Amino acid sequence: MSWDRSGPSLALATPPGAPASLPLENLPAVFGFRLLGDRGARFCLGYSKVLGPKDRRSFPCPEQTTAERGYQCGPCFARDDFRFMHDVHRSGVAPPGLAAYLAQEHWLYVATFADGATKVGTASHRSKWSRLTEQGAVVARYVARADDGRIVRVLEDAATRHAGLPQAVRSAAKTAALARPRAPRDLDVLNAAAADGLRQLLAADVGIDGFETVEEQWDPPGSWEQVLTARASVYPLSFETGDHGGAVLALLGQTALIAVPEGRFLLNLALLRGRRVELGEFRSAPIAVQDELF
Repeated sequence: MSWDRSGPSLALATPPGAPASLPLENLPAVFGFRLLGDRGARFCLGYSKVLGPKDRRSFPCPEQTTAERGYQCGPCFARDDFRFMHDVHRSGVAPPGLAAYLAQEHWLYVATFADGATKVGTASHRSKWSRLTEQGAVVARYVARADDGRIVRVLEDAATRHAGLPQAVRSAAKTAALARPRAPRDLDVLNAAAADGLRQLLAADVGIDGFETVEEQWDPPGSWEQVLTARASVYPLSFETGDHGGAVLALLGQTALIAVPEGRFLLNLALLRGRRVELGEFRSAPIAVQDELF
């Protein structure tokens, strides 16, 4: 699921690898799919070449084979420019296009999710807003502006090492948190405290120049409130196989709030990454619903 200011869209590719997109900005909308291939099989998503700060080119997997490492086969991982991304501040190694991409200003942020889980992360200036939106943050603050991508990754590592902020939160945990979100004020207070603490850390000597601390809050899309107040359960059916579908009511990051005859559920669309599907008028199998006891 990708986001920009116009709304979300589901990034797709045909079996030969041609890119496609399913816009989901006009909701509610009917969405159905059938999972294809062997049970649980994930296919390689190909590789990318970075051409500069704003341009990249994606290539389909030449073999159209299953993924071996994450969402890529071995040969596509070896071809991918982004494999250098997370170690470039230590190795100094980057292809020319990626080096040009990293030369633009970057932002360091602190993101808090619906259950209070909080992480540190980075975004290029171009993806300053969309990065947090796609990750499904509920509250987030920018804490530093860095001259380039190498410097911001040094700051990110310092935040993890000295402040204990992790650099990742699993997508399944983000979706599960939306079923029982903490109060908005609690999340804001928690995020503000983590951001303030990190700014204080960065204001001390972290051994690198080329950045400044900032105080700026990220603004989430309006659809966030509908998902956060839905009190829906996590979609219980397995994405290993079968037909799935319903009416998409709202989206938050990679999570869709869907309506089926049995009620509303939170669907983790990140689980579809690398899966082969057929889109169409498919519906989910009946879902057993048990009333909660209080």
